[in-house]
Amino acid sequence: MAFQLPNLPYAFDALEPHVDAHTMEIHHDKHHAAYTNNLNAAIAGTVFEGQTIEQILANISQLPVAVRNNGGGYYNHNLFWEIMSPDGDGEPAPQTSIAEAIDRDFGSFEEFKKQFSAAATTRFGSGWAWLCTDANHKLFITSTPNQDNPLMDIAEKKGTPILGLDVWEHAYYLNYQNRRPDYIAAFYNVINWQEVDKRYKDAVKG
Repeated sequence: MAFQLPNLPYAFDALEPHVDAHTMEIHHDKHHAAYTNNLNAAIAGTVFEGQTIEQILANISQLPVAVRNNGGGYYNHNLFWEIMSPDGDGEPAPQTSIAEAIDRDFGSFEEFKKQFSAAATTRFGSGWAWLCTDANHKLFITSTPNQDNPLMDIAEKKGTPILGLDVWEHAYYLNYQNRRPDYIAAFYNVINWQEVDKRYKDAVKG
């Protein structure tokens, strides 16, 4: 069964002023749609057709670059839309699992923000910043180029992503131009920490 472009879980303008409606519409309806269509075309008629996106990414070193780029783009954006919300909070609610894990592994939420922002800011060119869990359920921050992610078997540091920030220019340039740090700072206002907490608990259980 072909991969489907998911519906955006909120209106295009729901994240304003932090993410503008025009950017959201182009990002979802053009960029994410293209990754979805190109992924389906790249795996059509192969043994990977019918596998989950996680299975595909886990074996990405065996696959053509078109699957790496578009499979990553498909998965990354699926996560990206869900970990943002018009009801986003500046930080996770106290005593949630993710809040406690951030304090445990980074010392404080402010230290997490410092490290995550640095990963997003210093990613040269296009890519992503990630908050992930490792095999021991410890949180770590990393960044990847292009549409790579930590689920891929070629990742420098492997883990389960629970929060990701797209720092491709198409994610912010209409509103922020070359001011990537301003875009990163605005992102904290729309993070859906309830979803991140759910993803963290699912990863720990898994």
